[in-house]
Amino acid sequence: HQKAGYYRVASFAGLPEIRQLRGIELSYNNYLDADAALQAVGDFDEPTVVIVKHTNPCGIGSGKDLLEAYEKALACDPVSAFGGILAVNRPFEGELAEAVKGRFWEILLAPEFTPEALEVLAKKKRLRILQYVPKKEKGQSFACRRVLNGVLLQEMDRIVWDREKLQVVTRRQPTEKEWKALEFAWKAVKHVKSNAIVFAADDRTLGIGAGQMSRVDSVELAVRKAEKAGLSLAGSVLASDAFFPFRDGVDAAARAGATAIVQPGGSVRDEEVIQAADEHNLAMVFTGIRHFRH
Repeated sequence: HQKAGYYRVASFAGLPEIRQLRGIELSYNNYLDADAALQAVGDFDEPTVVIVKHTNPCGIGSGKDLLEAYEKALACDPVSAFGGILAVNRPFEGELAEAVKGRFWEILLAPEFTPEALEVLAKKKRLRILQYVPKKEKGQSFACRRVLNGVLLQEMDRIVWDREKLQVVTRRQPTEKEWKALEFAWKAVKHVKSNAIVFAADDRTLGIGAGQMSRVDSVELAVRKAEKAGLSLAGSVLASDAFFPFRDGVDAAARAGATAIVQPGGSVRDEEVIQAADEHNLAMVFTGIRHFRH
């Protein structure tokens, strides 16, 4: 009951060129989901697969190749992946096409599709296959939203992980393995709608809690998601897109098995939150910067 149109902006700074190779016309929601998937996968340098549903990642995995990355991403939430958008940051080859062809996808996104991959996917006439050409240098671009009687513009969130600028606020320092996992989790949580929580290992998401009205609810949702997928959170790390207003989220993370947390800090109850982390022998890192995607 709602008509929609797509208006292309020429030379939009920093954003890749897109070309549809196959499949039916994209819908309004397809455009939104494809953009979310493309923004997420673009933040990872190693071979990475991002699966998006309703503009939120439901699984992100990295590996030695895309097939390994796909298995990790899918394992995070195979139920939600049904009808999702799958984006990769390496050429989409025949082996990966064989792995994904048995599932229902709305869109596949890649910088290149090999002839073998296109042949494997040829029977899926409705499947939208999009090729993108990443720009080597990311210029400044803007997020745009209609609000009230005007338009709201915001610079895109281009912040990168810089360990030298982070502050460890707990008695225990993160281990090297935890540092790597914290970086992965921080990259992932940037693309989850707030209140956003991500449990992760150093190469995959394990549980994602998105869009809840309280932060502890997002933690508990992420834990339930991991349990439903049969994934253990023992030894995982947690990323929060904004500060913990109370210690309850930290307590819930510790009960689930997390050993380290990265969050912006800045709450009036930071000392209480840090104390909770120390009580659980968690390492906690403050970034001083929030993602907070709305």
